Amino acid sequence: MAYGVKIAKGKAYKGAALKRRHIRIRKKIAGTADRPRLVVTRSNRGITAQVIDDIAGRTVASASHLDASIRGGEGDKSAKAKQVGQLVAERAKAAGVETVVFDRGGNRYAGRIAALADAAREAGLKF
Repeated sequence: MAYGVKIAKGKAYKGAALKRRHIRIRKKIAGTADRPRLVVTRSNRGITAQVIDDIAGRTVASASHLDASIRGGEGDKSAKAKQVGQLVAERAKAAGVETVVFDRGGNRYAGRIAALADAAREAGLKF
């Protein structure tokens, strides 16, 4: 089955390229009940992480930069990404998840994405 994203021009090209990369990644990985998918969504303002069981179609745990414990915190966006990683790992472990598949969402594994992943690993999630 072919997945197509319309080629865009100018500023819209970045968004289309991100979508193409995410589609390419999602062809290869999927979350199961034993090993759900840790999805990272990054915007210019913040970052969100969800642990998703694709077979059941439900979100097991989630965390965002808008959570009350993170929102008022100090630090730059990378520091908040670390806090989101720790929080989503704690919530996933509370839900009984030990191992996940990491889905970077088409973003490069650097900066805030890497900070979130490293914090989740340090908090006890395996991937």
